Amino acid sequence: MKVFIADDSSEIRKRIIAMLSDLVERIEMIGEAENVQDAINSIHEFEPDVVILDIRMPGGSGIDVLKKIKKKNEVPVIIILTNYSHSQYRKKCMEAGADFFFDKSRDFEEIFKVVSGISGGGIL
Repeated sequence: MKVFIADDSSEIRKRIIAMLSDLVERIEMIGEAENVQDAINSIHEFEPDVVILDIRMPGGSGIDVLKKIKKKNEVPVIIILTNYSHSQYRKKCMEAGADFFFDKSRDFEEIFKVVSGISGGGIL
């Protein structure tokens, strides 16, 4: 299973990669981006199975990325991981097609559970 991370913080990207390293036999980290345009281009190029997206990024937002990639026929599982966990953001992301929405300060470990569940054969 191929995983892609789009977050403007290199520390967050490193933390996610480290957390998912226990799944190395089941997943492949295929790329990362720190801005909207690189995220869109890379997601179209690498065709990941799972995309972990932040909302706030240079050049737009993770919601912009989400809307662009959901236009494709083969769409990945989208996990939003953000510090902007207000209900209006959650609603906007879910309406745009996000599969999961997590708060970085409270739910960071949920990423591991979701990716582990998906890579084990089924969506949680």
